[in-house]
Order: sequence, then structure tokens, then C-alpha cells
Amino acid sequence: MTVIDTTSAVPAEPEIPEHERKAGLWQPFSVAALLLGTAIAYLWNLSANGWANSFYSAAIQAGSESWTAWFFGSSDMANSITVDKPPASLWIPSLSVRIFGLNSWSILVPEVLMGVASVALLYLITRKYFGHWPGILAGFVLAVTPVAAMMFRFNNPEALLILLMIAAVWATLKAIDDGRLRWMILTGVFVGFGFLTKQLQVMLIVPPLAVTYLAFGQHNWVRRIGHLLAALGAMIVSAGWWILAVELWPASARPWIGGSQNNSILELTLGYNGLGRLNGNETGSVVPGGGYGAPGDGGGGGGMWGDTGWLRMFEPAQGGQIAWLIPTGIVLTIAALVLIGKARRTDPRRAYLVVWGLWLLVTMAVFSFMAGIFHSYYTAALAPAVAAVVAGGATVCWSQRERLWVRIVLATAVWIAAIWAFVLLNRSPDFVPWLRWTVLAMGIVGGAVMLVAHRAYLSAVAVVAALVAGLAGPIAYTVDTIATPKQGSIISAGPRVEGEFGPGGGGPGGGPRAGGMRGGPPPFSDGTQATGPGVAGTAFGGGGPMTGPGGAGMPGGGGPGRMDAAAGAGGPGGLLRGSQPSDELVAMLQSDADDYVWAAAAVGSNEASGYQLESGESVMPIGGFNGTDPSPTLEQFQKLVSEKKIHYFLGGGRGFGNSDDSQPSAQIAAWVADNFTATTVGSTTVYDLTAPTG
Repeated sequence: MTVIDTTSAVPAEPEIPEHERKAGLWQPFSVAALLLGTAIAYLWNLSANGWANSFYSAAIQAGSESWTAWFFGSSDMANSITVDKPPASLWIPSLSVRIFGLNSWSILVPEVLMGVASVALLYLITRKYFGHWPGILAGFVLAVTPVAAMMFRFNNPEALLILLMIAAVWATLKAIDDGRLRWMILTGVFVGFGFLTKQLQVMLIVPPLAVTYLAFGQHNWVRRIGHLLAALGAMIVSAGWWILAVELWPASARPWIGGSQNNSILELTLGYNGLGRLNGNETGSVVPGGGYGAPGDGGGGGGMWGDTGWLRMFEPAQGGQIAWLIPTGIVLTIAALVLIGKARRTDPRRAYLVVWGLWLLVTMAVFSFMAGIFHSYYTAALAPAVAAVVAGGATVCWSQRERLWVRIVLATAVWIAAIWAFVLLNRSPDFVPWLRWTVLAMGIVGGAVMLVAHRAYLSAVAVVAALVAGLAGPIAYTVDTIATPKQGSIISAGPRVEGEFGPGGGGPGGGPRAGGMRGGPPPFSDGTQATGPGVAGTAFGGGGPMTGPGGAGMPGGGGPGRMDAAAGAGGPGGLLRGSQPSDELVAMLQSDADDYVWAAAAVGSNEASGYQLESGESVMPIGGFNGTDPSPTLEQFQKLVSEKKIHYFLGGGRGFGNSDDSQPSAQIAAWVADNFTATTVGSTTVYDLTAPTG
């Protein structure tokens, strides 16, 4: 009998080198550290944000108590008017409040979880194409970008919007990998729900997604175009079902569409939240037509929202929020694309760099030149792209560092990051003053070492120095952001910086910033300062009383309105922050509230929001966010009062509609003052609408 040795037929498994085995063990721990660290950081001091943006918090509260309000995104439980955005960003927090009750954590923890999910998804995308540690780098850069960290702890729509946009990129890259139609359909679904989150802003990533798939997708170009059309159809269906429902719903049976002048979601989409943001002609805005100074005036434009131009993202208002690594990322991405060179058309690394790079460039271009309403926190939408191009570009270049020109590029990228970080930190010289010099020194040394980084024993030194130079600044800003309470409709990350235009958020040392718009409203083109009704003492923290209805001339107007959270408790709010009612007023609103549809009414959504959140009773926001929406009209309000559906009118509302006698909100305020007796409760003027003076 012949005995066959079968053991030789099974090849022995190759022995895994010790350093690779240890590296493999570190991977799950490093991922856990990234995600757990992000969650802990974002949850830290979270309750300091209170109601955060009370405008949205009141709508979240309403949605937790009324399914109709949940579906439409109503500002109040009785469904008088919606917020000025579609409701998708409100749906998940509203469900959280319905389950866990109304408090700061139930509103804001879902935003934190969206932030952690965004970091995790960006890690997964980057790891697939470049490896584990580049994925960790991408996720970490996103997590510590100051404006992103701020918005992942806040209840504006940005958290959900960013997550959906990253998911759309993920689905598109999956479609490029295997050519299956299902992934492009899923891309359309993500973009569609992004539209239901913040309308046309999500459309800024559509050109990058379409160009990348058309250029690098599988199959012939005809089939790729067919896949893009299918994605477009999925996007239309995913967003259109809600738009169609709102348009077909009888207007008398649903709330007024906040932000529109004609009670139309299409008008809101194309006007106030659409083309108006680009050309500055925003009917119903705080200052229609672009604000103080015409767009394009003096070559800058942007009016009260700051100058437009190519350098807008690097100016004081935006620089410390987002721009730390933009120049470095662009340099590394260009070099990486050159290195990839003549790789096959469907090379996934090229597709990755192109889609994120186009996301960055297209969104930067639009933000830089939009003449309408623009706030620095909008730049959170750039954070995933910045993180991705830095991680992907650096990885490709590092893998080719044996080439001299590549090492020169790497060194240049480090020097740019260090010098630019020094400039940004120097804009707030009292904030950790030693840090800017440390970053500059580490960057200079790191760049020099990078020139010889092809030597193994120096590569670790180069990497550490580069990370310190690029990330120490944004980490410091993020820590300051987490330590500082953020409340109001407009906030910013990090310490106050010199020359910054925009709203205050938190001052040096973590204390609350006083005042509203940093530096007040900008001057007109002739150098004179903007004054008059609706300017001093309103959203801008000008310090002077308002005149006209809703200001000093309106009973209960008393005193300046300031949007910072530190402004006196117990009083009326302002255009950009919620009211802070006294315990006595809360008790009054709750008394006999079940006998009325609205316990009270107040001009402006933020004014009404604080009363509603603290009392738990529905408060009608007359005129919506700005007080300029024609809802309700004077006749409609008089009818509701005659039917005893509204108990109190709360004076002191500071919507911009108060300064224009042609606005319904001003007419209502004047009618109330003429026909009902004013009493003061705490520091708020109250009118009992069930007891007319006549």
C-alpha cells in the first residue's frame, strides 16, 4: 500500500510579521478611541447650550406634542406657522423629546450622534481607499474642525445635512466601484432628504457627485448618464413627496409656510432660501435687497453679511472656523492627482480626491460670492471635504516620498499649515498666546525634516511635527468652543478674533460674549453708520432703544434687545435669541391655558420660542422668524381674539416687521396697544386679550 502524505498539499499559512500583527491589534482600539473620544468631547458641557437655537427648539417641542406640527415643522403646537426650513432636521430630535421629555439633552444628543456618525462614515470611506490610519486622520480632522464641532453640538440643520452629504459621497463611490445602479439611486435618496433638511444648500454637492461618476464610473458613458438620471429621479421623489404634500394640502388646514410671503414652499425654496441667498434679494429678510450697502459695492459686496470675494473663507469671520487646512489640502490634492497620473480611469483613489476636491471648491466658490444672508457657521458644510482631501492627498504623497519633488511638496504643505495657523491664532492674541509660536516653530522644523523624510528614522519626527503644526490650532479652538455656551440663532466657534464681522458666540476665556453682531452693523458705502428702527437695540446689540412699534414706542418694548445668552434674564428676547420669562409670567401663561388655542402671541419666532419652551404652552409667533411674514394679518388676528383663541399678547417683540407700519406684525402690535391695557409681569409687558379697554 502506498501512503500519500497529504500534509504537503496544504501550504502553510505565512507567518504574520510581529509589527503587522501589533498594528492590526491597534486598529480596533484606535477606531474606538476616535469615536468614543468624539462622543465624549461633544457631550461634554452640552447642557451649557441650554435651548441652543430656541427657534428650532420650540419647533422640536411642538413636533413632540403634535404629529401635524412634526410633519410640517411648525413653530408652535397649534400650527400657526412653520420654521423657514423643511422639517427633516426636526424630526429625529422631536422623536427624542417625545420619548425622553423636553430638555436640552434630548434636543442636542441626537445632533451629537449625527456628528459621531459623520466621523465614523468618513473614516470608513477613507479607510477603504487609503488604509486605516488615513481614515483615522480624516475622521479626526473632521471631529476637531471648530465649526463642525460646534454644529454637531447644536440644533441647527447642519448636523443632519453634513451626515447626509457624506452618505451621498459614500454611495457614489460605491457605484463607481461596482457599477451597480442601486448605489446611484441611494445617492439620490440621500440628496433628496438633504433637500428636506436645508433645501438648496445640499445641491452644492450635486455637480461634484455627477462629474465624478460620469468621469470615473463603470460602463460606457451612455449607461453612466442613465444612472445619473436615475439618481436625479430618486432625488426628486425623495424630496418631492413632502413638497407635493405641502403644496396640495389645503392652506386653511395647515400652518403658514414660514419665510414665504405667499404661503408657498416653492416660493420659500426658490426665493428666500434659494436665489435670494445668491443675489441678496431676499423678500422678508431682515433687510431686503442685501442689507447695508448694495451687493457688489466697492468690489466686495455682501452688504451686512460681509464682503464677497475669493478670500471670504479666509477672512476673520470665517478663517478660524474652517480655513486652517484648506490651503494645505489643496496643495496635497493637486500633488496626489499628479502622482496618480495615468492610472486607469476608474482608479478609486482619483475618484475619491476629485469628488471631495470638487465639493470643497464648488461650495467655497458659492459661499464666497453669495450676496444674501451668510453666516460663518454655514462653513461647517466644508469640513468633511477639507478633512478628506488632507487625509487622502497626504497619504498618496507620503507613499511616494522617495521622490525629491514630493518631499518638497510635503514640506511646503507643512510650512503653509504652520504659517497660516500662526496668522489665524494671531487674530486672537490673548487666546493661549504661546500656542501660535509653538505651532510656527514645530511647522518650520517639521517641514525641514520632511525634506529628508525618506529616511526611516526621521519619518516619525516629520509626521509628529506636521500633525502639531496642522492640528494644534483647530484643537484649541474646538476646546474653547466646547467650553463656551452657545445660544441664539447665530453662533461662531472659538475665541473672539480681531477684525471679525458677525455675531458673538463666546469670548476669550470661555465667558459669554456681550453684544450682538461683532462690531455692530457695517457702514453704508458712504461711510455713515446704519441706524434707525430695527437696527440699534435689535439683533445687533447696538445698545439703544428701538423706535416705532415693537421698540420703545411700543408698550413693553423697553430697552435694547441683544442676542447673546448673557443678556438679562427674565425679559423679552430679540430677533436672534429667545425670550427668558420670569417664573411669574410662566405661571400666568400656564393658568387656564387649556381654555385657549394659544396661551399667548408675540412678534417674532424667537420672542415666542422662549415663552413656549418655558411654559410648555403654545405661543403664536406673529410674522415668523423676522416678524415680516404676513401671518396672521390684522383681520385674522382680530378674529382669533374675538373667538377667544388667544389669551395674552406679550410685548417687546423685536422682529424687523415691527419697524414698518405696513407689516401685519406692526399693525397687530399697534392695535393691541390701542385696545388693551398693558401690565408688567417680571420685565415683560402683557396684554390680556380677553379684557379690552373699550
